[in-house]
Amino acid sequence: MKTISLIVPCYNEEPTVELFYNTTEKVFDKLNASHEEHYQPDYLFINDGSADKTLDVMRKLHSEHPDEVHYISFSRNFGKESAFAAGLSNAHGDYVAVMDVDLQDPPELLLQMVDILEDPKQDYDVVGCVQTSRKQNPIRAFLSASFYKIINKMSKVQMKQNVRDYRLMTRKYVDAVLELPEYNRFSKGLFSWVGFKTKYLEYEGVPRAAGKTSWSLFQLFEYSMEAIVDFSDVPLKLATFVGIVTFILSIIGLFFVVIRAMFFGGSVNGWASMVSIILLLSGVQLFSLGILGTYIGKIYLETKHRPKFVIAEKR
Repeated sequence: MKTISLIVPCYNEEPTVELFYNTTEKVFDKLNASHEEHYQPDYLFINDGSADKTLDVMRKLHSEHPDEVHYISFSRNFGKESAFAAGLSNAHGDYVAVMDVDLQDPPELLLQMVDILEDPKQDYDVVGCVQTSRKQNPIRAFLSASFYKIINKMSKVQMKQNVRDYRLMTRKYVDAVLELPEYNRFSKGLFSWVGFKTKYLEYEGVPRAAGKTSWSLFQLFEYSMEAIVDFSDVPLKLATFVGIVTFILSIIGLFFVVIRAMFFGGSVNGWASMVSIILLLSGVQLFSLGILGTYIGKIYLETKHRPKFVIAEKR
């Protein structure tokens, strides 16, 4: 018998938790019916400080299925990345999957994932998923595509466009990810950074089974900035380049002023252009300081060695 741990982060997902469990149970029935090996699901729901009755649903499922349903409840909302970290550090299965509870990650793909990882000829350590199409706001779709193009140009770690968090991993792969102790985390980048042989399955996006997404456009933007800062120092190099160019232009301007004063006489007019130049240089300086401050802030958080999450309840 082999155990498959399923890490399922939840934030205000009261309508979907039990639906996810029932749907995934049917997939495991099919999996065990088609294989000689028995695969035991180990559900690990992570309650990320939900304000609704998500935790109550988890307690109910655990009381009904104490051997296969477990949950961790945070003391507050720590974010999806902390939920992933908690799940990975508490998952003990032979294989470990990361899934969304809203069923936008089809549990049926687990059938293919297991077959791929169990095939010694293919020798994969992780099977990821890529959405080929998805009904979403055109602005979100454009920004998402732009993000992957930008970060892949800026970072040495390449990330597949439209890749999902949904993946099935071997124990060796999970142990490698757990060796990365950083506080500021971007899982898609960490999964790519550790390497290993990866197979990607493509599927068409499906709508949420119930409820509403908790991700706003601003939160997605913040998440993107987190990824860029975590996996690239290009913004720092850009600030340095802008500073050098500005310095060179300032020197050229200084020579122009001196030569004009020596050969053509001084002039006190031109206050508008002077103010514009000062504002421009000030803006460049503040822009550069902002980039530098972001990186310093990340370093500050790392040096505090605070835990990534605080557990209020665990079963």
